Amino acid sequence: MNWNQLPWWVFALGSAVFAAATTLLAKVGLQGVNSDLATAIRTVVILLFAWGIVLARNEGGALFQLSPRTLVFLILSGLATGASWLLYFRALQLGDAAPVAALDKFSLVLVVIFAALFLAEPLTWKIVLGAALITAGTLLMIR
Repeated sequence: MNWNQLPWWVFALGSAVFAAATTLLAKVGLQGVNSDLATAIRTVVILLFAWGIVLARNEGGALFQLSPRTLVFLILSGLATGASWLLYFRALQLGDAAPVAALDKFSLVLVVIFAALFLAEPLTWKIVLGAALITAGTLLMIR
């Protein structure tokens, strides 16, 4: 199977499946452990997994070809990811899995807004309607 020939939605759907599994596995795994420690353990596993893939595919050399701008934005993205994970695990430890995940997925609505404001991505009626429905669904699930 050639991964480069698969459409984007196959990867996005796979991501959604693994994100759901992440929430359920984390909810069980958070019992009796500090959420920050749990996040740190998870991060080490992800670090080893991601670098293992990069090294197995012999792609590590590309690291030295990245522009400073690219590195800055990837580092900022990593910091945002870390903050998101720390907050998500704490919320998951304190709340039920479904409402926590629903509110976390509200990030899609924020992406729509921020992408329109900062990346000049178009806002079509379908995108606006979808974001409105996600907002309504989020509100229903967290109440």
